[in-house]
Amino acid sequence: MFARLMSMGIRGIDAYPVEVEAFVAQGMPAFDVVGLPDNAVRESKDRVRAAMKTCGFDYPVSRITVNLAPADIKKVGAIYDVPVLLAVMAATGQIPQISQDTAFIGELSLDGKIRRVAGVLPMVTKARSVGITKFYIPQENAAEASVVEGVECYPVSSVGELVEHLTGGREIDPLSAESFSESSALPTAPDYSDVKGQFAARRAMEIAAAGGHNILLIGPPGSGKSMLAKRFPSILPELTYEEAVEVTKLHSVAGILPSGVQLVKTRPFRSPHHNASSAALAGGGALAGPGEVSLAHKGVLFLDELPEFSPVAMEVLRQPLEDGVITISRAAGRLTYPCEFQLVAAMNPCRCGYYGHPTRECTCSPTAVAKYQGRVSGPLLDRIDLQVEVPPVEYDNISSGQPGESSADMRKRVEAARRIQLERLKGTGASCNARIDPSLLHKLCNLTDSAQMMMKRAFESLDMSGRAYDRILKIARTIADLENSPTVTSAHITEAVQYRVLSERARNH
Repeated sequence: MFARLMSMGIRGIDAYPVEVEAFVAQGMPAFDVVGLPDNAVRESKDRVRAAMKTCGFDYPVSRITVNLAPADIKKVGAIYDVPVLLAVMAATGQIPQISQDTAFIGELSLDGKIRRVAGVLPMVTKARSVGITKFYIPQENAAEASVVEGVECYPVSSVGELVEHLTGGREIDPLSAESFSESSALPTAPDYSDVKGQFAARRAMEIAAAGGHNILLIGPPGSGKSMLAKRFPSILPELTYEEAVEVTKLHSVAGILPSGVQLVKTRPFRSPHHNASSAALAGGGALAGPGEVSLAHKGVLFLDELPEFSPVAMEVLRQPLEDGVITISRAAGRLTYPCEFQLVAAMNPCRCGYYGHPTRECTCSPTAVAKYQGRVSGPLLDRIDLQVEVPPVEYDNISSGQPGESSADMRKRVEAARRIQLERLKGTGASCNARIDPSLLHKLCNLTDSAQMMMKRAFESLDMSGRAYDRILKIARTIADLENSPTVTSAHITEAVQYRVLSERARNH
């Protein structure tokens, strides 16, 4: 007695088809699962046995062999519980044989209920491309599956309900696809109107948002660095549909997509603690899952108290900041995850926090100050476009009852600048100024003669690296876009250079 049906598996954020084969033969009772199963897959036999008995189905007292093909790819997780149960039931004639254009996933509870699983969106998307037209998924995963057209997705909550449908009893209605705009959500980040004073820092945050640049905030405790950073998503442009799908796939695979959420509509904001390991930031572990840099894809990675992160963890950021993707290599293979994020970092100027404070005395020695600031390496600092000093808040500003400029007003200018960039960058593969390829910089960043002279003086006086030169051009181009200027002027270069002085100072000491 033999049966075969289809399921899906996950590798990174990509899915692949899995054939679930069941063979039931006479012999000593046994239940073997083969095809490189992990522990969770092996344990499915116990969940299947309990679910079949509690739901009133006949569990065969025979030798059962289940194969998950292809057998050379490791199968991970409890997603195969439902297809294994159905394959056994089909092999014993309790349900009809199932067509190969139909796939199943789901974890079983012992009483036959079907629990949600991770990675449904990439699995349904892949199913469409391999000719699967019907997909049975857990009820709790219905929202994320509803965005995929071309596949009939049937949400099921229990084995009994599913078997009744398959045997011609009560029908289960497929999901109806929902459009992206019908359920779009407004950003939930706090508003910049709460920030008093700090006009220079707010300006820098606006430039960073407009051009997709990374930014570092340096200032004493209580100056508002974290407050500025946590409001940064409120001025970023909305996710496009394609971006929302990419972000949702990553969150679905990582198992952090909330139940009932169709798509992630707001840009991610990830804020790991400074004791996070390099694997937590980059991704990895036994399952080579996505790390914080990937979970912040198309959003913000906020690293507070940057020098407190381990040197190894900080240096992990260098390649993702440049490439926008990260590859995790393990003995079982290599997985690549996207990680186009904006880095927003904050740090005190020294260990006590009051180096350079206008009224409070710093208790650190010059050597201790240099050592603390040196924890952030020059190569990493070189990749942070804007480095901004955040001074203590003045009394007149903090005591004022007048709110600061709202995020909505700042966001209008950011979106206008992004529209200019998208038009200019058509066909280049870049979505914002920060992603411009160096080979296109001189073509896309049109400098006036005075701007050229200003750039030359700054390059020579600050002994800039080639990377710093490129980043100043990109920042200046963003400042010009905020002013709707077709050319980059000397004023734009002057402002852009201000945001790189800290990096060049570190390189020269």
